[in-house]
Amino acid sequence: MQSFFQETNKPDHKINLAKASLIYAKYQYPRLDIQDYLMTLDIIFQRIKDELGKEVYPLKVIKTINKYLFKELGFKGNKDNYYDPDNSYLNQVIDKKTGIPITLSVIYLEIAKRLDFPMVGIGMPGHFLIRPEFENVGIFVDVFNQGEILFKEDCELKLKEIYQQPITLEEHFLTPVSNQQILGRMLTNLKYIYLNRQEYPKMLRIIELLLQLFPNHPLEIRDRGLLYYQLRQWEKATTDLQLYLSILPTAEDAPTIRQILQQMR
Repeated sequence: MQSFFQETNKPDHKINLAKASLIYAKYQYPRLDIQDYLMTLDIIFQRIKDELGKEVYPLKVIKTINKYLFKELGFKGNKDNYYDPDNSYLNQVIDKKTGIPITLSVIYLEIAKRLDFPMVGIGMPGHFLIRPEFENVGIFVDVFNQGEILFKEDCELKLKEIYQQPITLEEHFLTPVSNQQILGRMLTNLKYIYLNRQEYPKMLRIIELLLQLFPNHPLEIRDRGLLYYQLRQWEKATTDLQLYLSILPTAEDAPTIRQILQQMR
């Protein structure tokens, strides 16, 4: 099996987002056949391409993808069980046809890429969106809500709805994110789901993948050290927590980390 590191340790535009997502899913689902799922995406693309015909313009492409994915295939956002870890595994999202905003967006981005219709991910706080990558296009697509088309003003309303308070939409909220950042956000979702479930070995595996994406990221090193501490693996915990302090000696939580190190000694 090709490793997650091999697939993601390349120029960002060359990272195959679907393949990388399926590689990390294979750690949880060892029998997963990556090529089968990539072929499923190819079949979806071909059906949409046939439906599109020769006259292609942005709104028609979006409406055609929406019709096939959401009306004919029945993909939808998993509003009933949002924090089910399967929502973050692409194979399960394809099988069950339900997911969270970012995994559904990965499917949409992969279809758009095959159609040579450039789209990018938008890592808005609390809700992931995508948009066509054309100058002054001015629209966003909410894949979690059946491909709903949004304008900038709608994004601000969406933020207020999510956080239940007035929030000003800052320009950087709508900045496109890289493939690495998309994968990082998917894995981070899983990390905190496993933390809340106290499934520490699974959480540890996810942190290892995050560190393959972002080597020497101090917060991931710290969290892995704290996890080793929780698992009573004192030597590994000490190594990580000391490394964290060497990178961020004046971090806000540095006194707490030093106290933990003292306890282990």
